[in-house]
Amino acid sequence: MASAYGGPEALSVIDVEVPEPGPGEVRIAVRAAGVNPFDHKMYSGAFGADPAKLPMRLGAEAAGVVTAVGVDATGPAGPVRVGDEVIAYRAPGAYAAELVVPASSVVPKPAELSWEQAGGLMVAGATAVHVLEAIGLGTGDTVLIHGAAGGVGLVAVQLAVARGADVVATASPAKHELLRELGAIPVAYGPGLADRVRAAAPEGIHAAADLVGTDEAVDVSVDLVTERSRIATIAGFERGAKAGIKLLGGGPGADPGTGIRQAARLQLTEAVAAGRLRILIASSHPLRAAAAAHRESMAGHTTGKIVLVP
Repeated sequence: MASAYGGPEALSVIDVEVPEPGPGEVRIAVRAAGVNPFDHKMYSGAFGADPAKLPMRLGAEAAGVVTAVGVDATGPAGPVRVGDEVIAYRAPGAYAAELVVPASSVVPKPAELSWEQAGGLMVAGATAVHVLEAIGLGTGDTVLIHGAAGGVGLVAVQLAVARGADVVATASPAKHELLRELGAIPVAYGPGLADRVRAAAPEGIHAAADLVGTDEAVDVSVDLVTERSRIATIAGFERGAKAGIKLLGGGPGADPGTGIRQAARLQLTEAVAAGRLRILIASSHPLRAAAAAHRESMAGHTTGKIVLVP
Protein backbone atom coordinates (compact mmCIF):
# COMPACT_ATOMS: atom_id res chain seq x y z
CA MET A 1 0.00 0.00 0.00
CA ALA A 2 1.26 3.50 -0.82
CA SER A 3 0.89 5.89 2.11
CA ALA A 4 2.21 8.91 0.17
CA TYR A 5 3.09 10.04 -3.34
CA GLY A 6 6.69 9.59 -4.40
CA GLY A 7 9.03 6.65 -4.80
CA PRO A 8 9.07 3.06 -3.53
CA GLU A 9 9.95 4.29 -0.03
CA ALA A 10 6.26 5.26 0.26
CA LEU A 11 5.22 1.58 0.24
CA SER A 12 4.31 -0.33 3.39
CA VAL A 13 2.29 -3.35 4.49
CA ILE A 14 -0.84 -2.57 6.52
CA ASP A 15 -3.07 -5.08 8.29
CA VAL A 16 -6.76 -4.67 7.41
CA GLU A 17 -9.79 -6.86 7.97
CA VAL A 18 -10.83 -8.80 4.88
CA PRO A 19 -14.62 -8.86 4.45
CA GLU A 20 -16.75 -11.86 3.62
CA PRO A 21 -17.60 -12.01 -0.07
CA GLY A 22 -20.96 -10.57 -1.02
CA PRO A 23 -23.27 -11.73 -3.81
CA GLY A 24 -21.28 -12.48 -6.95
CA GLU A 25 -17.96 -12.17 -5.12
CA VAL A 26 -15.19 -14.55 -4.06
CA ARG A 27 -12.38 -14.38 -1.50
CA ILE A 28 -8.93 -15.56 -2.55
CA ALA A 29 -5.87 -16.56 -0.52
CA VAL A 30 -3.24 -14.94 -2.74
CA ARG A 31 -0.25 -17.06 -3.72
CA ALA A 32 1.33 -14.55 -6.12
CA ALA A 33 0.63 -11.06 -7.50
CA GLY A 34 2.13 -9.51 -10.60
CA VAL A 35 4.15 -6.28 -10.54
CA ASN A 36 3.55 -3.95 -13.47
CA PRO A 37 4.89 -0.51 -14.48
CA PHE A 38 1.44 1.02 -13.97
CA ASP A 39 1.61 0.09 -10.27
CA HIS A 40 4.42 2.46 -9.40
CA LYS A 41 3.11 5.15 -11.74
CA MET A 42 -0.07 5.26 -9.66
CA TYR A 43 1.68 6.70 -6.61
CA SER A 44 4.52 8.48 -8.42
CA GLY A 45 2.35 11.51 -9.11
CA ALA A 46 2.27 10.80 -12.85
CA PHE A 47 -1.53 10.71 -12.76
CA GLY A 48 -1.96 13.46 -10.17
CA ALA A 49 -1.43 13.60 -6.42
CA ASP A 50 -4.87 13.78 -4.82
CA PRO A 51 -4.34 13.18 -1.07
CA ALA A 52 -7.89 11.85 -0.82
CA LYS A 53 -6.74 8.74 -2.71
CA LEU A 54 -4.23 7.83 0.01
CA PRO A 55 -3.48 5.29 1.33
CA MET A 56 -3.57 3.60 -2.07
CA ARG A 57 -3.91 -0.13 -2.59
CA LEU A 58 -1.82 -1.44 -5.46
CA GLY A 59 -1.84 -4.31 -7.93
CA ALA A 60 -4.17 -5.53 -10.65
CA GLU A 61 -3.55 -9.28 -11.01
CA ALA A 62 -3.20 -12.21 -8.65
CA ALA A 63 -3.35 -15.98 -8.46
CA GLY A 64 -4.51 -18.01 -5.50
CA VAL A 65 -7.01 -20.38 -3.92
CA VAL A 66 -10.67 -19.53 -3.41
CA THR A 67 -11.50 -19.62 0.33
CA ALA A 68 -15.09 -18.32 0.31
CA VAL A 69 -17.80 -17.52 -2.22
CA GLY A 70 -20.91 -15.39 -2.20
CA VAL A 71 -24.18 -16.39 -3.77
CA ASP A 72 -24.23 -16.50 -7.57
CA ALA A 73 -20.43 -16.53 -7.77
CA THR A 74 -19.99 -17.28 -11.46
CA GLY A 75 -16.98 -16.39 -13.57
CA PRO A 76 -16.28 -16.45 -17.31
CA ALA A 77 -15.62 -20.21 -17.14
CA GLY A 78 -18.61 -21.06 -14.93
CA PRO A 79 -19.39 -21.33 -11.18
CA VAL A 80 -16.51 -20.60 -8.79
CA ARG A 81 -16.16 -22.89 -5.77
CA VAL A 82 -14.15 -22.98 -2.56
CA GLY A 83 -10.81 -24.71 -3.23
CA ASP A 84 -10.59 -23.61 -6.87
CA GLU A 85 -7.16 -22.49 -8.03
CA VAL A 86 -7.75 -19.28 -9.94
CA ILE A 87 -6.29 -16.21 -11.58
CA ALA A 88 -7.92 -12.86 -10.83
CA TYR A 89 -7.85 -9.95 -13.31
CA ARG A 90 -8.86 -7.21 -13.05
CA ALA A 91 -8.18 -7.34 -9.33
CA PRO A 92 -7.62 -3.92 -7.72
CA GLY A 93 -5.53 -4.18 -4.57
CA ALA A 94 -3.93 -7.47 -5.63
CA TYR A 95 -0.86 -6.80 -3.46
CA ALA A 96 -2.42 -8.67 -0.54
CA ALA A 97 -2.46 -11.91 1.39
CA GLU A 98 -6.23 -12.15 0.93
CA LEU A 99 -8.43 -10.48 -1.61
CA VAL A 100 -12.15 -10.16 -2.35
CA VAL A 101 -13.01 -9.69 -6.03
CA PRO A 102 -16.03 -10.11 -8.30
CA ALA A 103 -16.35 -13.68 -9.52
CA SER A 104 -16.49 -12.19 -13.02
CA SER A 105 -12.79 -11.35 -12.58
CA VAL A 106 -11.78 -14.96 -11.93
CA VAL A 107 -10.69 -17.67 -14.36
CA PRO A 108 -9.28 -21.15 -13.63
CA LYS A 109 -5.49 -21.39 -13.24
CA PRO A 110 -3.94 -23.80 -15.76
CA ALA A 111 -2.15 -26.67 -14.03
CA GLU A 112 0.81 -26.00 -16.32
CA LEU A 113 1.56 -22.71 -14.52
CA SER A 114 3.33 -22.21 -11.21
CA TRP A 115 1.77 -19.72 -8.82
CA GLU A 116 4.37 -17.13 -9.80
CA GLN A 117 3.69 -17.62 -13.50
CA ALA A 118 -0.07 -17.47 -12.95
CA GLY A 119 0.23 -14.31 -10.87
CA GLY A 120 2.15 -12.60 -13.67
CA LEU A 121 0.17 -13.80 -16.67
CA MET A 122 -2.79 -11.54 -17.16
CA VAL A 123 -1.72 -7.90 -17.31
CA ALA A 124 1.14 -8.57 -19.71
CA GLY A 125 -0.87 -11.18 -21.59
CA ALA A 126 -4.01 -9.09 -22.02
CA THR A 127 -1.90 -6.12 -23.08
CA ALA A 128 -0.12 -8.24 -25.69
CA VAL A 129 -3.42 -9.52 -27.08
CA HIS A 130 -4.77 -5.97 -27.26
CA VAL A 131 -1.70 -4.76 -29.15
CA LEU A 132 -1.80 -7.59 -31.69
CA GLU A 133 -5.52 -7.08 -32.26
CA ALA A 134 -5.07 -3.32 -32.66
CA ILE A 135 -2.44 -3.70 -35.37
CA GLY A 136 -4.45 -6.41 -37.13
CA LEU A 137 -1.69 -8.99 -37.01
CA GLY A 138 -2.31 -12.17 -38.96
CA THR A 139 -0.74 -15.03 -40.86
CA GLY A 140 1.97 -13.95 -43.28
CA ASP A 141 2.58 -10.56 -41.67
CA THR A 142 6.00 -9.44 -40.50
CA VAL A 143 5.81 -7.47 -37.25
CA LEU A 144 8.44 -5.37 -35.48
CA ILE A 145 8.16 -5.65 -31.68
CA HIS A 146 10.15 -3.14 -29.63
CA GLY A 147 11.04 -4.17 -26.08
CA ALA A 148 10.52 -7.82 -26.89
CA ALA A 149 12.27 -9.23 -23.81
CA GLY A 150 10.03 -7.46 -21.28
CA GLY A 151 6.92 -8.92 -19.68
CA VAL A 152 4.54 -7.81 -22.44
CA GLY A 153 7.10 -8.34 -25.17
CA LEU A 154 7.78 -12.00 -24.43
CA VAL A 155 4.07 -12.78 -24.55
CA ALA A 156 3.54 -10.70 -27.70
CA VAL A 157 6.36 -12.51 -29.49
CA GLN A 158 4.91 -15.93 -28.70
CA LEU A 159 1.35 -14.98 -29.60
CA ALA A 160 2.50 -13.36 -32.85
CA VAL A 161 4.40 -16.51 -33.82
CA ALA A 162 1.32 -18.59 -32.96
CA ARG A 163 -0.72 -16.38 -35.34
CA GLY A 164 1.63 -17.29 -38.18
CA ALA A 165 3.50 -13.99 -38.28
CA ASP A 166 7.23 -13.43 -38.69
CA VAL A 167 8.63 -11.43 -35.77
CA VAL A 168 11.57 -9.03 -35.69
CA ALA A 169 12.27 -8.28 -32.04
CA THR A 170 14.39 -5.53 -30.51
CA ALA A 171 16.33 -6.24 -27.31
CA SER A 172 19.80 -6.03 -25.84
CA PRO A 173 22.19 -8.66 -27.28
CA ALA A 174 22.21 -10.66 -24.03
CA LYS A 175 18.55 -11.50 -24.63
CA HIS A 176 18.80 -12.48 -28.28
CA GLU A 177 19.19 -16.22 -27.73
CA LEU A 178 15.97 -16.38 -25.73
CA LEU A 179 14.10 -14.52 -28.46
CA ARG A 180 15.44 -16.94 -31.07
CA GLU A 181 14.15 -19.83 -28.95
CA LEU A 182 10.71 -18.22 -29.03
CA GLY A 183 10.78 -17.95 -32.83
CA ALA A 184 11.77 -14.31 -33.35
CA ILE A 185 14.59 -12.66 -35.30
CA PRO A 186 16.35 -10.49 -32.69
CA VAL A 187 18.02 -7.17 -33.44
CA ALA A 188 19.82 -4.78 -31.09
CA TYR A 189 18.25 -1.39 -30.45
CA GLY A 190 20.31 1.80 -30.73
CA PRO A 191 21.77 3.81 -33.63
CA GLY A 192 21.25 2.12 -36.98
CA LEU A 193 18.18 0.17 -35.81
CA ALA A 194 16.15 0.83 -38.96
CA ASP A 195 18.90 -0.56 -41.18
CA ARG A 196 19.25 -3.67 -39.00
CA VAL A 197 15.52 -4.27 -39.20
CA ARG A 198 15.56 -3.88 -42.99
CA ALA A 199 18.36 -6.44 -43.18
CA ALA A 200 16.41 -8.84 -40.96
CA ALA A 201 13.20 -8.41 -42.96
CA PRO A 202 14.15 -7.52 -46.56
CA GLU A 203 10.56 -7.97 -47.75
CA GLY A 204 9.38 -5.27 -45.38
CA ILE A 205 7.57 -4.72 -42.08
CA HIS A 206 3.77 -4.78 -42.11
CA ALA A 207 3.05 -3.74 -38.51
CA ALA A 208 4.87 -2.58 -35.40
CA ALA A 209 4.33 -2.61 -31.63
CA ASP A 210 6.16 -0.19 -29.35
CA LEU A 211 6.27 -1.67 -25.86
CA VAL A 212 9.02 0.59 -24.46
CA GLY A 213 7.94 4.15 -25.24
CA THR A 214 11.19 5.48 -26.68
CA ASP A 215 11.40 8.03 -29.47
CA GLU A 216 13.53 5.53 -31.38
CA ALA A 217 10.81 2.88 -31.25
CA VAL A 218 8.13 5.23 -32.55
CA ASP A 219 10.32 6.86 -35.19
CA VAL A 220 11.70 3.60 -36.59
CA SER A 221 8.20 2.11 -36.69
CA VAL A 222 6.85 5.10 -38.62
CA ASP A 223 9.84 4.90 -40.98
CA LEU A 224 9.32 1.22 -41.78
CA VAL A 225 5.53 0.66 -41.68
CA THR A 226 3.46 2.15 -44.49
CA GLU A 227 0.10 2.20 -42.69
CA ARG A 228 0.18 4.12 -39.43
CA SER A 229 -3.01 2.37 -38.37
CA ARG A 230 -0.86 -0.75 -38.05
CA ILE A 231 1.50 0.82 -35.50
CA ALA A 232 0.62 0.92 -31.79
CA THR A 233 2.33 2.04 -28.60
CA ILE A 234 1.56 1.24 -24.97
CA ALA A 235 4.05 3.76 -23.54
CA GLY A 236 5.12 6.46 -26.02
CA PHE A 237 1.91 8.48 -25.79
CA GLU A 238 3.21 11.98 -26.50
CA ARG A 239 5.42 10.98 -29.44
CA GLY A 240 2.84 8.47 -30.63
CA ALA A 241 0.07 11.07 -30.70
CA LYS A 242 2.22 13.39 -32.80
CA ALA A 243 3.05 10.54 -35.16
CA GLY A 244 -0.62 9.57 -35.59
CA ILE A 245 -0.27 5.97 -34.42
CA LYS A 246 -2.55 4.01 -32.10
CA LEU A 247 -2.27 4.69 -28.36
CA LEU A 248 -3.25 1.75 -26.16
CA GLY A 249 -3.71 1.27 -22.43
CA GLY A 250 -4.07 3.76 -19.59
CA GLY A 251 -2.27 6.80 -20.99
CA PRO A 252 -3.81 10.11 -22.07
CA GLY A 253 -6.01 9.65 -25.12
CA ALA A 254 -5.34 5.91 -25.24
CA ASP A 255 -7.80 3.13 -26.03
CA PRO A 256 -8.11 0.97 -22.87
CA GLY A 257 -9.34 -1.99 -24.89
CA THR A 258 -11.46 -3.17 -21.98
CA GLY A 259 -13.51 -5.68 -23.93
CA ILE A 260 -10.51 -7.15 -25.76
CA ARG A 261 -8.51 -7.49 -22.55
CA GLN A 262 -11.35 -9.15 -20.67
CA ALA A 263 -11.91 -11.63 -23.50
CA ALA A 264 -8.16 -12.31 -23.58
CA ARG A 265 -8.20 -14.05 -20.19
CA LEU A 266 -9.55 -17.38 -21.40
CA GLN A 267 -7.57 -17.09 -24.65
CA LEU A 268 -4.39 -16.82 -22.60
CA THR A 269 -5.12 -19.73 -20.28
CA GLU A 270 -6.02 -21.83 -23.33
CA ALA A 271 -2.73 -20.88 -25.01
CA VAL A 272 -0.81 -21.90 -21.89
CA ALA A 273 -2.63 -25.23 -21.63
CA ALA A 274 -1.99 -25.91 -25.33
CA GLY A 275 1.74 -25.24 -24.97
CA ARG A 276 1.71 -22.15 -27.19
CA LEU A 277 2.67 -19.74 -24.41
CA ARG A 278 5.40 -19.75 -21.76
CA ILE A 279 5.49 -17.25 -18.91
CA LEU A 280 8.99 -16.30 -17.83
CA ILE A 281 9.61 -14.98 -14.33
CA ALA A 282 12.41 -12.46 -13.85
CA SER A 283 12.25 -12.43 -10.06
CA SER A 284 10.04 -13.09 -7.05
CA HIS A 285 9.91 -10.90 -3.93
CA PRO A 286 8.11 -11.25 -0.59
CA LEU A 287 5.08 -8.97 -0.27
CA ARG A 288 6.87 -6.98 2.43
CA ALA A 289 9.68 -6.29 -0.06
CA ALA A 290 7.39 -4.64 -2.61
CA ALA A 291 9.61 -1.55 -2.62
CA ALA A 292 12.56 -3.63 -3.85
CA ALA A 293 10.34 -5.17 -6.53
CA HIS A 294 9.30 -1.71 -7.70
CA ARG A 295 12.88 -0.49 -7.85
CA GLU A 296 13.74 -3.48 -10.02
CA SER A 297 10.73 -2.81 -12.25
CA MET A 298 11.57 0.89 -12.58
CA ALA A 299 15.13 0.06 -13.69
CA GLY A 300 13.56 -1.48 -16.80
CA HIS A 301 16.09 -4.20 -17.62
CA THR A 302 14.28 -7.36 -16.52
CA THR A 303 13.55 -10.35 -18.72
CA GLY A 304 10.03 -11.52 -17.97
CA LYS A 305 7.74 -10.74 -15.04
CA ILE A 306 8.38 -9.60 -11.48
CA VAL A 307 5.99 -11.05 -8.90
CA LEU A 308 5.22 -10.73 -5.20
CA VAL A 309 4.52 -13.74 -2.97
CA PRO A 310 3.22 -13.90 0.65
